[in-house]
Amino acid sequence: MKSITKLLSGLMALVLATAGQVNAQEDKEMATLSVGDTAPDFDLPSSDGNNYKLSEVLKDGPVVLAWFPKADTPGCTAQCKSLAKNGPKIREFQVSYFMISVDPVEDNKKFAEKYSADFPILSDSTKEIAKAYGVMSGYGFSSRHTFYIGSDQKILKIDRQINVATAAEDTVSALEELKVDRAEST
Repeated sequence: MKSITKLLSGLMALVLATAGQVNAQEDKEMATLSVGDTAPDFDLPSSDGNNYKLSEVLKDGPVVLAWFPKADTPGCTAQCKSLAKNGPKIREFQVSYFMISVDPVEDNKKFAEKYSADFPILSDSTKEIAKAYGVMSGYGFSSRHTFYIGSDQKILKIDRQINVATAAEDTVSALEELKVDRAEST
């Protein structure tokens, strides 16, 4: 019995050591971005059936990227509802805004339809962009961070403390703080 216990303990130690090496390798592959850094470019599919390339979208003004962990979970639903309900407040600014996750585009499309999201939800199913932004968690999901990106593709602000219930209001406050231009009235 002692030999079986030792064998299992040895195997468990080997598994944990290997897992640690894998996680350490993943950490090395993930970027750590700061204010002033150039935001990684991307070309991703979205819930509205279009693809969005950051460098192209920036031609129309700054971009807000609201990373979230998983479609249709309680926190992500509250965040999406806040942004959908208060979208007109965000659209008062000359800014494009997106939610973004590592979920498949089909999941994000259903999520957007279910909660009447009037903005695109981007899908990074390969997780490459999430790694480039340094938002991948150890659980295989993206962490909840919001990036504010200037027209020059430089990161203006990174919010890592998201209140899902007031996500839209907090976004508006950040846009005011950053002195983002107001949209022209039509």
